[in-house]
Amino acid sequence: MYRALSALSFASVVLGQQVGEYTAEKHPALPIQVCTAPGSCQTENTAVVLDSNWRWTHISTGYTGCYGGDGWNTTVCTDGKTCAQNCAIDGADYEKTYGITTPKSGSLRLNFVTKNDNGQNVGSRVYLMASETKYRLFNLLNKEFTLDVDVSKLACGLNGAVYFSEMDEDGGMARFPGNKAGAKYGTGYCDSQCPQDIKFINGEANVEGWKDGAGKYGTCCAEMDIWEANMDATAYTPHPCKVFEQTRCEGVDCGVGSDRYSGMCDKDGCDFNSFRMGNQEFYGPGKTVDTTKPVTVVTQFVTNDGTDTGTLKTINRLYVQNGKVIANSNTNFDGIDPVNHISDDFCKQQKSLFLDNNYFGTLGGNAAMGKSLTKMVLVLSVWDDHAVSMNWLDSSFPTDADPSMPGTARGRCNPEAGLPATVERTHPDAYVVYSNIKFGAINSTFTAN
Repeated sequence: MYRALSALSFASVVLGQQVGEYTAEKHPALPIQVCTAPGSCQTENTAVVLDSNWRWTHISTGYTGCYGGDGWNTTVCTDGKTCAQNCAIDGADYEKTYGITTPKSGSLRLNFVTKNDNGQNVGSRVYLMASETKYRLFNLLNKEFTLDVDVSKLACGLNGAVYFSEMDEDGGMARFPGNKAGAKYGTGYCDSQCPQDIKFINGEANVEGWKDGAGKYGTCCAEMDIWEANMDATAYTPHPCKVFEQTRCEGVDCGVGSDRYSGMCDKDGCDFNSFRMGNQEFYGPGKTVDTTKPVTVVTQFVTNDGTDTGTLKTINRLYVQNGKVIANSNTNFDGIDPVNHISDDFCKQQKSLFLDNNYFGTLGGNAAMGKSLTKMVLVLSVWDDHAVSMNWLDSSFPTDADPSMPGTARGRCNPEAGLPATVERTHPDAYVVYSNIKFGAINSTFTAN
């Protein structure tokens, strides 16, 4: 929900748009399965690529950096276009520099803190690739998406996030000639927070107005949060936008501060967090969904007519653990129907009871979200939160609100526990594991005893 500026927590945040030649890029394999019925699945030989915002950026003709600390090299980056022409990004050493490994086929482990030759890297974000140069696009309508997650090492203040963003299949190369790196090097990121800490947007450096790790421009697109979670809290959340492709924003359109409900995208989204919805015993260590053990997470995108071209009606969630299907918890508040899925009615009732702005509805609700779901890129990440310490996920938020008020309490965590300095000092060995990714017809990707 509050992912904007999160990339400031990463020591290796550097980006360019040309291609360097010092380190060869080799995408770690992460095969997925596409299913038509239970037990009837075919393997796709997919892989992952590291987001370009993490990569070493240097002048195209040498080792001199284009960005360091919190500032641009003003000699080569006099303006956005010139900087993109002068600067290159290189391939990544996924394990040594970023702590990204594939312990076994179909499994991805993302370490939180990784000591490396440059100091340390904190967090990472990768995208699923269909080929060496293109992201794997998903049409989620009338389909389900399933994966196994292990968050047993993610403490308060951390977020193992799996989501879909409406990025360009080629990372923006075709639309923006200044981008010579493309999806092969993880370019073209966008999400519903319209992040302004992305250093190159639309093939140009975001140098104008750069201050405190953010520039004049942001990069916006619809986002479907499948899984934002640690051991103590989880949420899934659709975030529609006014636009239906990656779009650069500035000013009011970025939705910063008092413009939050005037921007291109619904930054709040319509979240379903079991703790926040009134069931505090459903998710966590030793709870109904026991986070000390791996769990299979199933998300279903149900259309009004049961077709891949229909209008998105509901987004359903269920879990499988220890061989048993676990239905999502029901809401437990007067004023919200006792449901366990996301629909426009649920969102309207939730926003009304919690006294939240229903910008989700203003931007078209599930129907608008469904329009974006026809062409989404899969994102897998682990991160800490320099904006609001992940309190929106696992603590009380706003922190100065009465925790007894409906919608304020989102988890059991102490608000101070999520401070990045605290999390990075006390949990450097944290990690998340994603595995057994499946996609296909509804009720085709999981089995139970």
